[in-house]
Amino acid sequence: MNRSPYRYLAVIVAVLVLVGATATVTSTASAQRTLVVTDADTGDELLSVPVDDGDVVTLSYTHSVEKTTVEDIYVVDGTQLRMDRMVFHSHGAGLPSDAPIETTDEGLVLERNESYDELGVVPGWIAGHELIVDGERYDLVSLSDDAVTLSVTERTLVDELRQSAARAVSIDEPRSSHMIL
Repeated sequence: MNRSPYRYLAVIVAVLVLVGATATVTSTASAQRTLVVTDADTGDELLSVPVDDGDVVTLSYTHSVEKTTVEDIYVVDGTQLRMDRMVFHSHGAGLPSDAPIETTDEGLVLERNESYDELGVVPGWIAGHELIVDGERYDLVSLSDDAVTLSVTERTLVDELRQSAARAVSIDEPRSSHMIL
């Protein structure tokens, strides 16, 4: 029985196409939202955190003059961040004073309903900008000493694998002694 090597090759190609198609369908169906913090100048990803619709994302910082905490509270809404409210504890420069403000147990609350595809933030050591997602605090000042952009993306398994590969050690930037030439 003489079998052509091309026949085996055809079977291998067919299997690979089937596996690829299955992976594409599976990864598309299981897209996950991710809050991403990128360097505003370079576009480099500095932080990514899985999020779901309705998750609360808080940008917390200290007012430079009043020395009180200010929290801008956003809700994940698809791939947008919807500002729900601003919570602060004193009136001062840059803080709302003529808007309808409610006094609650949280502090002074200004209700908002504005949606953003991206948020620009310039983290500063005086303000101590922090990002709070699902109770986890992330120090934006230690992530970047320059402007950052916050956004929500939908990523598939394939996207995550590509991102992991991009973060892999490159020859240009060895990270361990066995890679140094």
